[in-house]
Amino acid sequence: MSAPSSAAVPTPAQDPASATGKPRVAVLFGGRSSEHAISCVTAASVLEAIDRDAYDVVPIGIAKDGRWVLESGDTARLAIEGPDRLPEVDDSLPILSIAQDGGAGSMVVHESGAVPHALGHVDVVFPVLHGPFGEDGTIQGLFEIADVRYVGSGVLASSVGMDKHYMKVVFQAAGLPLLPYAVITDRRWRNDPEACRAEVDALGYPVFVKPCRGGSSIGISKVRSREELDAALEEARRWDPKVVVEAAAGDGAREIECGVLESLGGAAPETSVVAEITVEGDHDFYDFAAKYLPEEATRLDVPAALDDVVADEVRRLSAAAFDALSCEGLARVDFFLLPDGRVVLNEINTMPGFTPTSMFPRMWAASGLPYPELVDRLLQLALRRRTGLR
Repeated sequence: MSAPSSAAVPTPAQDPASATGKPRVAVLFGGRSSEHAISCVTAASVLEAIDRDAYDVVPIGIAKDGRWVLESGDTARLAIEGPDRLPEVDDSLPILSIAQDGGAGSMVVHESGAVPHALGHVDVVFPVLHGPFGEDGTIQGLFEIADVRYVGSGVLASSVGMDKHYMKVVFQAAGLPLLPYAVITDRRWRNDPEACRAEVDALGYPVFVKPCRGGSSIGISKVRSREELDAALEEARRWDPKVVVEAAAGDGAREIECGVLESLGGAAPETSVVAEITVEGDHDFYDFAAKYLPEEATRLDVPAALDDVVADEVRRLSAAAFDALSCEGLARVDFFLLPDGRVVLNEINTMPGFTPTSMFPRMWAASGLPYPELVDRLLQLALRRRTGLR
């Protein structure tokens, strides 16, 4: 897992901003989704980990209203300080745009009362965006149009990976094991809510009601009876008009995760050690507070205490899920280990949380790839990959 030589990295365009000859990395974070704050936290860690002797780094924030700004790079203010003190992009900073000039991405700064001026060429973007309008193929399409290399999966894998409905359709077609589920679209709920309720009833309670294109456990409810269903559906619909309802894995099920990395040499994807999440205290499931608030009780075992046969099966299914969606760069794959020993796929995350304490980096650190080297590996993969059809 050693880093490739610098000779393999394209030479940046020779404008004043890239006079050092080092590849220029734009770390893009924030965004319009409900996961804005988590993206900021991830960005702080990535900004601190990138080797400034090897790369020029430009922090770019996307404000909650969609404006792109030239961020300060002050990582201290990008931390979660409590449930009511979440970080966000400073929308008062100078506005940025990405232009296409001769097939290469460049950034233009727009400041009030000043003539727009070029900030410089970008060799690669690390989009640490989570949720819709960032992790769902939209931003990846923009980079493709602008002919700018970027870390992570392309348009299709990002889009399908964000939509839990179509993710499951693809996984089923690939023969991967899943729990039963139902999809409730906005049209179905408005036109025939009773049919929607009956479909959920058929799954058996309890169930988990989720925004179909969300993450970080925002808007998710555990529902124990039909009487609780409508309120849970409306809560999920606050975040996404399309909702997925999943059968619960059952008492005694274990939450298992595995990291996947694209191979530098083009071989089969590599998989990390397998980890386990155990939610303790008053949480019914791995919700937002259990994931991100420091005072919450969640135990992360890396590696998980698993039989070798089970761990190998998790790694096999992780690589299969990565390939089924045509993922690139990285992904975290989540599973349930059922009491009867079966492993079933929960979901894939094409841009997982990326703080040093997040599961994806922790799994790779335990596999022999420390956080800074992991960040470098992803940048090297992106620099080697062409844009466009591949």
